[in-house]
Amino acid sequence: MAKRKLLLGSDIEMYRQMLRIRMVEERLIRICESDSTVSLMHFSLGQEAIAVGVCQALDEKDSVVSTHRCHAHYLAKGGDLKKMMAELFGKRDGCCGGRGGSMYLFDPDVGMTFSSALVGGSIPIAVGIALAAKLQKQNIISVAFFGDGAVEEGVFWESLNFSSTHKLSMLFVCENNLYAAHSRISDRQPSCNIFKRIRPHGVWSMAVDGNDALAVFSMAQKAIGEIKQNNRPAFIEARTYRLREHWGPGEDWDLGYRSKKEGDHWLAKCPLKRLERFIRDHGHRFDDDLFSGLRLKINQEIEIALKFAEESLEPLAAEFLREEVGNAKIVSN
Repeated sequence: MAKRKLLLGSDIEMYRQMLRIRMVEERLIRICESDSTVSLMHFSLGQEAIAVGVCQALDEKDSVVSTHRCHAHYLAKGGDLKKMMAELFGKRDGCCGGRGGSMYLFDPDVGMTFSSALVGGSIPIAVGIALAAKLQKQNIISVAFFGDGAVEEGVFWESLNFSSTHKLSMLFVCENNLYAAHSRISDRQPSCNIFKRIRPHGVWSMAVDGNDALAVFSMAQKAIGEIKQNNRPAFIEARTYRLREHWGPGEDWDLGYRSKKEGDHWLAKCPLKRLERFIRDHGHRFDDDLFSGLRLKINQEIEIALKFAEESLEPLAAEFLREEVGNAKIVSN
């Protein structure tokens, strides 16, 4: 991790948020291994620094559109953990009324506008939000999170071109974890430097170590500054690695598409351990008691959320045709 100035408490808050995401997903993994009633899940273990670093740089009014791997974005943007847990169990009090499951988390009250399970599906929606904000003269940033596989979709390049042509306040965040499902990026794309292919479109574009939360936060601030000062969209390629299988709770080193040695290399660059080490090395009060206290509070929050989900009722059949969940409008056929 590069040397940089300590962020006067923001470092601790980012660590807390990353730890919270990690602990929530670790608990969900245990649940998935023993309970078939929860929805299919894509986990973000190893990628937490991107969600937290970017969302820390945003205002609450800014909009985030996520992907099938949306737990981290939802929590980092301020989504309600109790509603998230209820949604994963298909309950009425879930953030989508129990109709979306793990891949469609949203909370418009905090700017977590939508999640899409389609590869690249988050991108045009986020661009549409940026266009609407411009037409309505709203001073917000629209953010699309997506994986490296999404840049192989035509809609990505169309959205990039549209946002650049219309000078939208749009931030594209590519979570490059090297794999689209089981396919390595070097087997799919002519260059692993995605950000360099973005620049000819008139979009500000940079790469960052996606396992360094402070570096991601700093890069997101630069990108937002570029959007606001120079009136053009921005693109961040955050390089990272997922520590679990493409979907589900297990590890997949035996499938042959990636090796345990590669996984161990990235595990050594765990974003949580790196930020903790940085904080300790810079003399911040981050002793074992503080660490234990954080874990205790998060554990208590998780238990409360699980109890809330357990006690929530199943949706009624008539509710599946409702068009509204909370403050969000759902279009039904």
